[in-house]
Amino acid sequence: MSTLTDTENAPTMPSLGEALRFWLKLGFISFGGPAGQIAMMRQELVERHRWISERRFLHALNYCMLLPGPEAQQLATYIGWLMHRSWGGVIAGGLFVLPGALIMMGLAWCYLAFGQTPLLQAVLWGVKPAVVALVLFAVYRIASKSLNHAVWWVLAIGAFAAVSFLKLSFPWVVAVAALVGWVAGRLRPRWITGSHSDGKARRHAHALIDDDTPPPAHARFSWRHSLLLMAAFVALGAAVYGVLPGGALTDMAEFFTSAALVTFGGAYAVLPYVTQAAVEKYQWLTTAQMMDGLALGETTPGPLILILTFVGYLGGVKHAVASSPLASGLLAGTVVTFFTFLPSFMMIFAGAPFIESTRRSLTLHAPLTGITAAVVGVIASLGVFFAQHTFWPQGFEGGIDRLAAVIAAVALIGFVRFKRGAMETIAFCALIGIVVRLSG
Repeated sequence: MSTLTDTENAPTMPSLGEALRFWLKLGFISFGGPAGQIAMMRQELVERHRWISERRFLHALNYCMLLPGPEAQQLATYIGWLMHRSWGGVIAGGLFVLPGALIMMGLAWCYLAFGQTPLLQAVLWGVKPAVVALVLFAVYRIASKSLNHAVWWVLAIGAFAAVSFLKLSFPWVVAVAALVGWVAGRLRPRWITGSHSDGKARRHAHALIDDDTPPPAHARFSWRHSLLLMAAFVALGAAVYGVLPGGALTDMAEFFTSAALVTFGGAYAVLPYVTQAAVEKYQWLTTAQMMDGLALGETTPGPLILILTFVGYLGGVKHAVASSPLASGLLAGTVVTFFTFLPSFMMIFAGAPFIESTRRSLTLHAPLTGITAAVVGVIASLGVFFAQHTFWPQGFEGGIDRLAAVIAAVALIGFVRFKRGAMETIAFCALIGIVVRLSG
């Protein structure tokens, strides 16, 4: 069989405005932490719009999984950059964060003024089961397309067990997976290349950025260009730091920049470090407030690391960094958000051209193939974790939330049987949550 390359049905390059509208909508519905967000992007970008092929999507994802910081936001930045140059990356990565950051600051204001809001809780109760279904669907689709040999299935299952039961940190899982991939590439290169040489595995709908689409001119690697970009980002961070008035704001800029560079393994891995510093050293908020912020971060769109925006808002209010409590919270929340995500943009813009240049290199592709297998297991473990907290919110002894399980089943049927998109499914489930929770 030959590759499906029906030019009549081939996708066309969206304009920058069309892409902006897409990333903005995605930013408002990107619930579910990294597993749900990656699954949602895959559903929209690979399956629905066909802007990028499965292999190119996974190649970008593997790089982002190696970096410190929020991998889903970095993946959005990477794909936006690949499609529309630097402005595309800024728009995709920025809009992936901006709605969640604004919502988080709004919730921080509500938290200090009024406490929790029933409407938001109702919406999020309906959205969570849809995210569980989306993650399960993504695990199935990615596994069926990328685990082409028994060794990769074993590696995926091993990664799932390592994260779920042995509680190994994510960087160690990635390191072992990369090593297995490297060894396989040296001893059994067919395990790496075999799935891409037969017709059955290559049979897929034509994508805008397809498996064999050459990198655009802006994606060609140059050491000089990458070093200049890194210098420009460092200068931008230093310029913003230089205009801060000192005190709590400069402490936040310094601390959250360093935190962004050590967040290997996602937000959960760095939260103990952040909690200790924010509560004990800097006293920006209390332990109870930190836990409330984590709960809000779990139930709002955007990366979970946006809990740091909540920390900044409360710390700004407490230390009165501006003329009013509202201004203090907004200023500090903005500073924290800026310095948390600036390193992520730098690592994508400076490093992605090199990663694009390695797509046909077996030496570098083999470790990434191993990481892809591990990613399947890690996403599955996060999906199980999320399902436990969605269907058994009070723990197993508290019984299952049957209606939430039904909503998840309906959403999964919508994805698998009726090919519904992530956005409309999540909106439908949010409406169900509002009707059910606020009516009874």
